[in-house]
Amino acid sequence: MNARVGARPTGGDGSTGENPARERLMDAASRLFCRYGINAVGVDTVVAEAGTAKATLYKAFGSKEKLVEAVLEREGRQWRDWFLTGLDRGDASPVERLRRIFPLLEEWFAQDRFYGCPFINAIGEHDKAEDRLRAITIAHKMAVLGRIESLADEAGAADPSRLAHQLGLLIDGAIVVAMITRDPGAAGLAAEAADSLFAALDRSA
Repeated sequence: MNARVGARPTGGDGSTGENPARERLMDAASRLFCRYGINAVGVDTVVAEAGTAKATLYKAFGSKEKLVEAVLEREGRQWRDWFLTGLDRGDASPVERLRRIFPLLEEWFAQDRFYGCPFINAIGEHDKAEDRLRAITIAHKMAVLGRIESLADEAGAADPSRLAHQLGLLIDGAIVVAMITRDPGAAGLAAEAADSLFAALDRSA
């Protein structure tokens, strides 16, 4: 979903400070995986970037695969914290909150270290029958769509779930286009496509 790495545009790194070496490994892995790809980055590169020993990585995570899962789960949590907070900030109607989706995405896309959605990228790199990464990705996606569906319901949508999934398709499409083109304007194009959906909510309000 990348200011710090690939999943969220602003805010802290989510570090608890309880295990600095583990946090350094996750920070390093996030930067490297998001920019270069998971399969292109080996354990040696991660530990060198983090300034730790390889044994520290295996003690903390057990394997590179578990490190990947931990990174994705943290990236998803941090991105959702930023994105959903942005949707719900201040006093606004449900439709106004939904209209914030694409300006928020454009803000993300404009970050220098925007490398696309870590979940989409991870699925694209791995065996398409890889159930664990798919489960983590779907959990992230459903958490985001769940909030959008709730707002759609509050706005009076006839079918909130359908509207949430329609907006989800536009979100994912904009992310991929922005990653490929490096053009934050992809969010504006998606917003234009969503206008008819929002207009129907305006009429029902």
